[in-house]
Amino acid sequence: MTRPLQRWPDRFVSRYSDAGYWTDETIPDLIGRWAQSAPDRVAVRDASATLSYGQLAERADAFAGGLLSRGLVAGDRVVLQLPNIAEFFVAMFGCMRADVLPVFCLPAHREQEVLDFVEASGARAYAIAERHAGFDYRTLARTVRARYPELDVFVAGDAEEFTSFTALEAADVGHRHRANPADVAFLQLSGGSTGRSKLIPRTHRDYLYSVRESARICRLSESTVYLGALPVAHNFPMSSPGFLGTFYAGGAVTLASAPSPDVAFPLIERDRVTICGVVPPIAILWARTAPDTPHDLSSLEVLQVGGARFAPEAARRVEPALGVTLQQVYGMAEGLVNYTRLDDPEPVRVLTQGRPISEADELRIVDLDGREVAPGERGQLLTRGPYTIRAYLADEATNSRAFTSDGFYRTGDLVSRTDEGNLVVHGRITDAINRGGEKVPVEEVENHLMAHPAVHDAVVVPVPDPLLGEKSCAVVIRGSDEVTPLALRRWVRERGVASFKVPDRVAFVDAYPETGVGKVSRSELRRVLREQLAEEVRP
Repeated sequence: MTRPLQRWPDRFVSRYSDAGYWTDETIPDLIGRWAQSAPDRVAVRDASATLSYGQLAERADAFAGGLLSRGLVAGDRVVLQLPNIAEFFVAMFGCMRADVLPVFCLPAHREQEVLDFVEASGARAYAIAERHAGFDYRTLARTVRARYPELDVFVAGDAEEFTSFTALEAADVGHRHRANPADVAFLQLSGGSTGRSKLIPRTHRDYLYSVRESARICRLSESTVYLGALPVAHNFPMSSPGFLGTFYAGGAVTLASAPSPDVAFPLIERDRVTICGVVPPIAILWARTAPDTPHDLSSLEVLQVGGARFAPEAARRVEPALGVTLQQVYGMAEGLVNYTRLDDPEPVRVLTQGRPISEADELRIVDLDGREVAPGERGQLLTRGPYTIRAYLADEATNSRAFTSDGFYRTGDLVSRTDEGNLVVHGRITDAINRGGEKVPVEEVENHLMAHPAVHDAVVVPVPDPLLGEKSCAVVIRGSDEVTPLALRRWVRERGVASFKVPDRVAFVDAYPETGVGKVSRSELRRVLREQLAEEVRP
């Protein structure tokens, strides 16, 4: 299979290379350096294991050799669906040491999504955990392999009829491939606003620039202990600064099986965690719970909050409740990352989502006609820079919509910019629902609903929620009076999708309201319904 590409025009390649943004380092080099200079230093801890940098590098090398022993070659793809366990890093770095591309899949994804990822990426293998959160991933793997019988399946734990990580690592053939830093290192999932998630090719050199700058801005060091509370396959806990920034600085990563206070707070106390990144609903929960916890949280210096808009009223409660510095993070898997700085005044940390990491980040804020708005006014954010992609994988139709002719990425986010250059995120101009940091692709959910024989039509829109920011509501025209909201929610769940895509609410109507474009545009229809529902739930 042809290796995916991510290309910048030659003049930008020269500009970014000459400025030192892009280097000759590859992502596995992050652990390789420390494996040589400090092999016994702790790299990662999970619920059952602790790996030093030396051990992590050794196991990743063995995993790489095992992949090559199975006939995988440089440029092949492996879908990784692993929870927050040490084997996630073994598999990730192992793939990259073999110059095989990981395709990052979330633990919440189910049959429909995994099949899509395997098909879209052309994956040769699928790596899973035995179980997580009560779900047996081997059952899912059987369903996937029934569709793709040549797919190799590797299991962390009891593999049953598949190949265990232990057996794979034991099959090490003793040689590796070193990737070209300009090559694509992995495929990441876009949050997606419509239809299936898009695949994002990220190169070693562009992604590592973001990691290095993030580590610098967030003041990571060898004494950093980062808590991976969110699923680490997400871009936020991966690189902002995340576990990669921590490995770059030579710190340690502690993995939590869930972000809830009963799981996270004991780990903060045990490992003296210094920094963690969470989404707004978790930050709100932590702030409510911390004053009464018996656990010592005094080591926690920075709580990052990102993934969705953080209401100022909630943001103000974080620092006094937890005794930390709040750092707001606003970014996207496609590239651009913004931080409030740790020494910013309190109003900036509470009221804004920060400013870009690089002087080479170019930002435009434009109206619906593509004209730049006046300073301080709201508009769609467009961006390009040394770590923002120029194209999705093999999706020319989407690329023509998502990127301007001169290479700016249309984020779909509605923002304004303060006089000091900090961004304030006001929401989305697209139809995506941001459910506590998880993006719900409305067209995909609508298609699942309309597959029900008793549904005539369905439109999915966001409704305000004080904890998650937004929840999803399916507005359905029934073809039969027999169907119930519970039945439709069960129907979507049983279609094999992630649980966060199941509508939180189902409302039945006899007809949709008239729109200014005569109901021809579903996006216009969603807008009208969204406004009506927002009025209904307004306190």
